[in-house]
Amino acid sequence: MKKQIFIEGMICGHCSGRVEKALKALDGIVDAKVDLANKNAIIEMNDNLEDSLLRETIDDAGYDVVDIKNI
Repeated sequence: MKKQIFIEGMICGHCSGRVEKALKALDGIVDAKVDLANKNAIIEMNDNLEDSLLRETIDDAGYDVVDIKNI
């Protein structure tokens, strides 16, 4: 399963790296790619993680989730 997460507040490579690292640390995440220019992340999961967990993880990293879509 894949999801696209739209994120506000990332302004540099360090920001996107921090979000990517936080997402990859979650159990069930197979891969996470953060696109700084388009302000989003594409994640691939083994299990369907709750959107609330994804939001909380990114919020804890210091950024804001605008939307989450299944792809």
